[in-house]
Amino acid sequence: MAIWNLGSINIDHVYRMDKLPRPGETLAADSYSIGLGGKGANQSIAAAQAGAPTHHLGAMGQGDDWVIDRLQARGVDTTYILRLADQVTGHALILLDGSAENSIIIHPGANRALALSALENAMGAIRPGDILLLQNETSLQAEAARIARLAGARVIYSAAPFDLDALQAVMPEVSILAMNEGEAQQLFAAIREPLPVEGLLITRGAEGAEYRDLKTGQSWHQPAFPVTPVDTTGAGDTFAGYFAAALDRGDGIPEALRLASGAAALKVTRQGAGDAIPALSEVTDFLASTEA
Repeated sequence: MAIWNLGSINIDHVYRMDKLPRPGETLAADSYSIGLGGKGANQSIAAAQAGAPTHHLGAMGQGDDWVIDRLQARGVDTTYILRLADQVTGHALILLDGSAENSIIIHPGANRALALSALENAMGAIRPGDILLLQNETSLQAEAARIARLAGARVIYSAAPFDLDALQAVMPEVSILAMNEGEAQQLFAAIREPLPVEGLLITRGAEGAEYRDLKTGQSWHQPAFPVTPVDTTGAGDTFAGYFAAALDRGDGIPEALRLASGAAALKVTRQGAGDAIPALSEVTDFLASTEA
């Protein structure tokens, strides 16, 4: 089986400062760095680093070849990434304060310009039992979900950035809905009836993560591993990618939650987004050390 990810590719411009600016306030950054990010690219890297065959579906501009090189170096199949002449590669401006909290502005660029014909052609190879990852940073989410479900694949949708209309459009095809606690609160405030998905995955930061099986009513909780955070950017994406990869290899929900929690904990101890996602060997060593 394999992971397919219709996901955003962003170039992250990171500015570090003691505190985040208030409205109307101008602050000087202490440092600046550039790296690979985007919720989609992060999740693809995480899934690949966790050991799953991972195919990224998406688009970027014709420049920025280092992005492709870096994805490939982390184990991601980039065959289906389109290079669009009339679009720039998506990018993000990330403000990071001394407590590892962040504020992010995203310009989607090519991420929102993928054509349906190209997507249908790329997804012709998806098979029963595969997993499609989705996030709300690209075009054609609902279309991709329908193609995947018709092929017999499972769909895991990260409802971020949260948008109720986008979520409702894709939800009929979703197997597992993934979100953080804030996004879950927005969803429950807007939708009162039972959700038409098999499972609900909620990450709660320092309070850990929860998975609810909406068919059986069973739920599991995974406590967070105590670490000193350096940069929380991409932690949720790391969790989602590792969780999907664990399911892809046949792990049960408790094992998938534990592996993903360990990966996310290691990620926040490192600066950066996609470039800072740990390898499976690092995560297993970390988990073993917590049991010692």
